[in-house]
Amino acid sequence: MTIRFDGQVAIVTGAGGGLGREHALALAARGAKVVVNDLGGARDGSGGSATAAEAVVAEIEAAGGEAMANAASVTDAAAVETMVAEVMARWGRIDILVNNAGILRDKSFAKMELADFRLVVDVHLMGAVHCTKAVWEIMRAQNYGRIVMTTSSSGLFGNFGQANYGAAKMALVGLMQTLAIEGAKNDIRVNALAPTAHTRMTEDLQGLPLEALGPELVSPGLLYLVSRDAPTRAILAAGAGGFERAYVTLTQGDFAVGPDAPEQVAARFDAISDRENEIVPDMGAAQGMIELTKAQKHHKL
Repeated sequence: MTIRFDGQVAIVTGAGGGLGREHALALAARGAKVVVNDLGGARDGSGGSATAAEAVVAEIEAAGGEAMANAASVTDAAAVETMVAEVMARWGRIDILVNNAGILRDKSFAKMELADFRLVVDVHLMGAVHCTKAVWEIMRAQNYGRIVMTTSSSGLFGNFGQANYGAAKMALVGLMQTLAIEGAKNDIRVNALAPTAHTRMTEDLQGLPLEALGPELVSPGLLYLVSRDAPTRAILAAGAGGFERAYVTLTQGDFAVGPDAPEQVAARFDAISDRENEIVPDMGAAQGMIELTKAQKHHKL
């Protein structure tokens, strides 16, 4: 099976460098027309220039591909809508959206300013919301769409000094879970990618073999997640050529009622945590069904 994107149009945000650039180049190399979106700001989100996006477009065109540059900030919903309108005017469709734009404002939570928390959430989470909302009805009308949210192990599992970044990245998983359900009837498949790569976002990290963490080693996973045969509601981790899946699971748990229910929960916490027969729920209602089943058994209903 060869994965190709001939005749398809892809928008990649934050594509002026790092992971986004590699995603854009990889999509173009396999036939996609690519919108290279990048504000061109610093790692902390300050500043802005179209130069980075234009440079990637030049690379794609030099290789025989077709691309257009866009320097809209994903935090600006109106600018995102204008970008989408320009894409539709030029190419008439949008098949793929890769929500990759992001910034860092790392500090321990005790030292973090609320403004820095809000800005990181605004770029990562609301930026993805703005872009996804702008293409959603187009994809519904086409009965086809592929969307990827860029999450992170910092969101899935936590990381010191990244409360804002981790909160935004885990929120993207929740967004992905719901949009995958809502988009299913129109063949809109929504997934999340958790990359490990050496980019300017990770240049301060210590103890990692950065030479083995080229961003180009992540893009093969991205290409699968936006392909015609893509899964949906998958969290794919990728880095250094390795690929894994992460899951949000639910244990079977235990039952506790009565005046001493808090003490029962404490006494049975190991049983509640037992992962035997845990499930990956199809939707949030699964939790309530498991809990009601335990209640029915207890009350012999």
